[in-house]
Amino acid sequence: MNKFKYLQSPIIKKLKLTRISKKNIILILFSIFLLLLASLSVFQKYSLQKKLDNLYKEKSDIETLFSSTEQELQELRNQDQVKTNIELKETIENIEDAYDKAVSSYEELLKLKENDQAESKDLDELFTKSLVELSNQEYTTAEATLAELNKKTKAEVDRLASLATPKVTAPESNTPPGSGYSRQYVTTDTGSFLVSMVVADIGSTRMIVDTAADADCSNNCPVLPLSEYISRNGAFAGINGTYFCPAEYPSCAGKTNSFDLLVMNHKKTYFNSSNNVYSGNPVVIFGDGYIRFVSSGTEWGRDTSPNGVLMNYPLLLMNSEIKFGGDEDPKKGSRGGRSFVANKGNLVYIGVVHSATVAESARVMKALGFENALNLDDGGSTALWSGGYKVGPGRNLPNVILFVKK
Repeated sequence: MNKFKYLQSPIIKKLKLTRISKKNIILILFSIFLLLLASLSVFQKYSLQKKLDNLYKEKSDIETLFSSTEQELQELRNQDQVKTNIELKETIENIEDAYDKAVSSYEELLKLKENDQAESKDLDELFTKSLVELSNQEYTTAEATLAELNKKTKAEVDRLASLATPKVTAPESNTPPGSGYSRQYVTTDTGSFLVSMVVADIGSTRMIVDTAADADCSNNCPVLPLSEYISRNGAFAGINGTYFCPAEYPSCAGKTNSFDLLVMNHKKTYFNSSNNVYSGNPVVIFGDGYIRFVSSGTEWGRDTSPNGVLMNYPLLLMNSEIKFGGDEDPKKGSRGGRSFVANKGNLVYIGVVHSATVAESARVMKALGFENALNLDDGGSTALWSGGYKVGPGRNLPNVILFVKK
């Protein structure tokens, strides 16, 4: 009995007296469920809102990042990878173009100053002005200054050419000499021109080509005065040969005194053979008992039987027809001494047309009745020998054409 004594306590008795119906219990439980459900709904809504807020924030961050990236990309386009590179390329092209024009103008000035009578003070000032403009990147202004300089240089060259015509009494005749050395005025449809020339017969003369170098040379190449070529070969006449790159020209840096035209000397050595395989420049060939002109280097192989082969340009006459009437090259269009090699039958002529353009020289060749004629180097390289210098001496030369008695 004592162990069930707690059941008789007042609390237990009170609970026994309280009767809770089943219906009320269900109602209470349902209310609790609804409360939990409402709480869950509120929690889920809060969680979703928080996630949505986070998504909006991430979206905003991404948009900001995209905007920043786009701005950086645009800056790169404008400042570095595209725009700057294009502008840099244009600047480099402008510099290169301006440099080429400045160098060309300077070299024309150098050629002009080879004449002691040249009045070049104003020209020097113009050239200095162009250099200042180039240093300030004023390319358009510099180009205009260089154009003015070139125009005035050409005018001075033409003035000097008229003065440079030897003041000698010479016959006026369009008939070339049959032997020896001659100086005569030749009349053409563009004027009268003084011509200094030497003639030799193929039957009694060996026409040879001599070179200062023994093999191909691309820089700092050997050169000799025409008189030394004459002496070492026992020649009685000679003239300068191909165009070459004089040491005093800035554009010839790294290739001084070199020439890139095809030449074979009397020792049967070919020069610049590989880079003239497809050359369209004309060639003169000197053999035993013959002289031959071809209009293109592609017509000539590498035969070593002749005594000399020399390529230059332009071809003045071919089969008695004028082959050069002028082009856009201002150097060919300025007046000066124009060296040539030509033939009429078995007679070979070397000489200089004084104070003429290359096109005028071609007309002189035609007026003299020559069959074929090739232009040679000119300007400061012009030199003609016949028992002594008749023209020149000019600068030292890498190759020459010589007349040697058989």
